[in-house]
Amino acid sequence: MRILVTGGVGYIGSHTVRELLAGGEAVVILDRRPLPADSPVAGVPAIVVDVADTATVTRVLADHAIDAVIHFAGDKSVAESMRDPGLYFRNNLGGSLSLLDAMVAAGTRRIVFSSSCSVYGEPPRSPVDESAPVAPISPYAESKAMVERALRWYGEGHGIRSVSLRYFNAAGAHAEGDLGEDWDTSTMLIPALLKAAAGRRPPVELFGTDHPTPDGTAIRDYVHVMDLAEAHVLAVRSLPDVTAEVVLNLGTGTGRSVREVVALAEAETGRPVPATWVARRPGDPAAVWADAALARRILGWAPRYDLGDMVRTAWRWHSSQP
Repeated sequence: MRILVTGGVGYIGSHTVRELLAGGEAVVILDRRPLPADSPVAGVPAIVVDVADTATVTRVLADHAIDAVIHFAGDKSVAESMRDPGLYFRNNLGGSLSLLDAMVAAGTRRIVFSSSCSVYGEPPRSPVDESAPVAPISPYAESKAMVERALRWYGEGHGIRSVSLRYFNAAGAHAEGDLGEDWDTSTMLIPALLKAAAGRRPPVELFGTDHPTPDGTAIRDYVHVMDLAEAHVLAVRSLPDVTAEVVLNLGTGTGRSVREVVALAEAETGRPVPATWVARRPGDPAAVWADAALARRILGWAPRYDLGDMVRTAWRWHSSQP
């Protein structure tokens, strides 16, 4: 297939591009940022444009005879979305609608959407399966949920076939050690802990020691970026068989506590992680992890990496960077 990857310069996007290339697919990247010259996927056609530019995206889809789109492009900070909700509705929702309009105009009818488990808000139970209520508690999560709903109606009106992947906490880096997350822009726990261990940031604020969990700290489901990349490849290959919109969770099905993550970070780096325990944040659920049985059944996907692998590969990547 000829596949357009929006946001293909980013963290999960770049890992997915690499996995697509390894599988023999033809890939075009579309991103607001240029592809770095030293990227492991340098040489892939990479077009610098915002997905909000509907006319240009339409031309890209047509000129490259794109069969399917994997859509990562968007902003992803919950905290930032609370400060500037309009930014998230313009970029995440508006950009996605622009992309869908371009797909309709160019005759491209297949899309895999990078969604998020945040659409569940504070789920009433864990593990969380796809039948749980969609109840976002941030503009970021709301923007993801709104795109999912739009995909349904673009399917009804224009025959768009879609798979939305709601993944839990992405972590880790490529096993080759040459591709990973930019920890200067990441808001995730593992990069923050490793950056603190390396002495490149102040102590990490860790929220809550009085959660109703075995060790009092919040429990989350962490999933390796390479497992996520594989899931996107499997999803895009499944699209010819999709007759309507499909929504799938991606997670390991195992919850790990903040204290466990800190201990693994200290063991892997051989250094103490400077951290400060503070009060838990209102609205933070005590424990959330995934039921990903549907993804296993539909895609044949199963995670191969555990939390130790995530910390180990992330540290190898981060410690090798200038």
